[in-house]
Amino acid sequence: MYFIKIICGMLAAALILGILTCGAYDDRAAVVKELENKTVNEPASGMAGKAMAAVDNTGTEQALMNPAPPDSLILAKGESEMASERIEIENKVRATVRLLNSQGEQLFPKLVEAKSPWNNSDFCIFVWTINGTQVVSPQDRGSEGKEMKGLLDADGKPIGELFIEAALSESGEGWIDYNWQGSGSSDPSRSLSFVKKASFEGRDYIVGSNFYVDDYIICRKLSECSYIEEPGNFHLAELLGPENLDNEIDLNYSIAHSIVEAGESIAPHMIKNPEVQYILEGEGILYIDGVPVELHRDQIIYVPAGAVQSTFNTGSTTLKFLAINQPGWSEENTIVFK
Repeated sequence: MYFIKIICGMLAAALILGILTCGAYDDRAAVVKELENKTVNEPASGMAGKAMAAVDNTGTEQALMNPAPPDSLILAKGESEMASERIEIENKVRATVRLLNSQGEQLFPKLVEAKSPWNNSDFCIFVWTINGTQVVSPQDRGSEGKEMKGLLDADGKPIGELFIEAALSESGEGWIDYNWQGSGSSDPSRSLSFVKKASFEGRDYIVGSNFYVDDYIICRKLSECSYIEEPGNFHLAELLGPENLDNEIDLNYSIAHSIVEAGESIAPHMIKNPEVQYILEGEGILYIDGVPVELHRDQIIYVPAGAVQSTFNTGSTTLKFLAINQPGWSEENTIVFK
């Protein structure tokens, strides 16, 4: 596996000063100079900046994101963990490029040192030659020396060529968006890599790092979810909920896709927490503590906590709605009356 999973993490200046060097005075001075360089804190260049716009009109152009996202100044205002990681990756890659520009290949052994700022559980730097040969891969040393120009992602996107094109563009840097199939993983994960050109004594390199979007953004298709049938004629597929996520995100509610076929109904039941329903298709009547509420498409209904509710499909087509519960829906929190 040529790329490692990146999770959000900040390396303090003290850590960099203490570990980034091998104890030499000149190295420490170089690091201090780089950290004080105002360009270390440049705003994020965005997913598609000058590097992406400079690509010729070739087949690889389709691999770039279109339309372009907001410009770098807007992206730099993000306060999410993902925005922080993107900016942190750019800053670290740029700082590494400056050190490589001044130290050359002497820097390579430091990049692969275990538990160094370049090689730890939170972050990893890789280095290619400008032609696509991998020369530094801290967590896959066996890949060093291999040609990467023809590297494809899970969808056949030529990410090796895109890395090189970004480095050779006018700005010399850029973000590349792709789906990476990791070893031992059944499904590909969306990844973003930031690469930047470095030069030393006439030799050009590509320095980069990446993170996985799936750590922060969750996209699920209804077709990928299974419907469950509970007593009381419940037919629902949980689209999103704390219990069905592999990664840890700040989520304390659930969203389920529910259906009631024509002529059918859901048995009276009580949910101990509030529930919000959004009608997608069809029509019917929802009884809330005996009070009828007519259901129509593009309608939202708030059901108070502890209310007894029952839904009837009064139309000729399937009634479909989203049920949003906070906290997430559970059998323990639901009482069905027969």
